[in-house]
Amino acid sequence: MADRTFAGLSYDAVLQKYADTVAGVCVMRLQNWADAEDCFQNTFIKLFQKSPDFQSESHLKAWLIRVAINECRNYLTKNRRFLSLDHLEREPIAWQDNERDVSWAMMRLEPKYREVLYLHYCERYKVDEIAQILKKNPNTVKTLLKRGREKLRLIYGGDEDE
Repeated sequence: MADRTFAGLSYDAVLQKYADTVAGVCVMRLQNWADAEDCFQNTFIKLFQKSPDFQSESHLKAWLIRVAINECRNYLTKNRRFLSLDHLEREPIAWQDNERDVSWAMMRLEPKYREVLYLHYCERYKVDEIAQILKKNPNTVKTLLKRGREKLRLIYGGDEDE
């Protein structure tokens, strides 16, 4: 297994190249560093254990994002059954509040909007690619992007004329 490659990259190279992408997906989805770290690790463990064949690096990246999303979804589902924190006041992740960083505003969006905005603006995926990754209709992705931008504008306080 030591010489196994994924789309021409060693396991270490994949981890180094896509760590930020997978971490970003997990943090945006879970809004908690510790939980995101668990899902991040599980994503790369699955890559190592399953050793799927990839046609290209873009296929590898999309697979990692899809697995990370599923890991986060499973984590939320599993933990929702055992403990409800609805009655507790929860502090969101402290993001730097400045005019160039909209991360803090994105963290206040519902996960469905955060996910598509993150994939579109941070990972630079096109609508059709996001639709494939999330297994959604492209028109649904367009709607989520539009509504997500509107909600982000309300939270962030952008100009209405733009």
